[in-house]
Amino acid sequence: MARERYKRGRTRRATGLAALSTLVTGGVLFAVIVGSPGWERTKETFFSAHYARVALPQVLEGLWLNVRLLLVCGACVLVLGMLLALARTLRGPVFFPLRALATAYTDFFRGLPLIICLLMVIFGVPALRLQGVTTDPVVLGGVALVLTYAAYVAEVFRAGIESVHPSQRAAARSLGLNHRQTLRYVVLPQAVRRVVPPLLNDMVSLQKDTGLVSIGGAVDAVYAAQIIAGKDFNYTPYVVAGLVFVALTIPMTRFTDWVTARMDRRRAQGGLV
Repeated sequence: MARERYKRGRTRRATGLAALSTLVTGGVLFAVIVGSPGWERTKETFFSAHYARVALPQVLEGLWLNVRLLLVCGACVLVLGMLLALARTLRGPVFFPLRALATAYTDFFRGLPLIICLLMVIFGVPALRLQGVTTDPVVLGGVALVLTYAAYVAEVFRAGIESVHPSQRAAARSLGLNHRQTLRYVVLPQAVRRVVPPLLNDMVSLQKDTGLVSIGGAVDAVYAAQIIAGKDFNYTPYVVAGLVFVALTIPMTRFTDWVTARMDRRRAQGGLV
């Protein structure tokens, strides 16, 4: 009981010190920013309450496009990334061309900047004038996002698959499971559980990067803010759009942290293979 009281006391002191240091740091930063010579002009240009009220409804309307892109592209990224990871982990010389293609794909799109991929797909595909191929910048922007993020997710899945100990495969084969059954029932369940936190981090990044489809003219939250800011050269709508994205990202980030901590606890207790 004395030890528990001591631990609670240390926790209270640590919490108090953290709160005090946070207040002091915040106060210093506030004083430096507000006391700067150009604060009034900056406040009018970036933090105008009037322009914030004007921009918020249109930014929220455009945000719905970002959310839809996140849901659709996220599902496609997971499927394509898993297929690429499986292709890279195939054994045997007969599968060498498939492994080489999957490796070349991941190397290329992981090295290619996303903004360049978006420009090439959104403006390059319509320039080909292919029959039956859409020119919608939303669809083409989503394709570019899937192409880029699938390469990152494929490496995450591959790392999870290769982290499963070879003894798991050997045990499954000794029980009579073939390669496909071993992969489906033994390897993949363990691999996917291990890579859930980094996958969620990739989804958080994807959610932010959906705003880049605005370069093709798609009216999302970013482009809606740009339209309003371009009328009066006031940049408050950009701040509003940024805060909206932050408000959408924080719950996903906290959920990722919770999943990571939960898996760490289970692994420490021996409940997760």
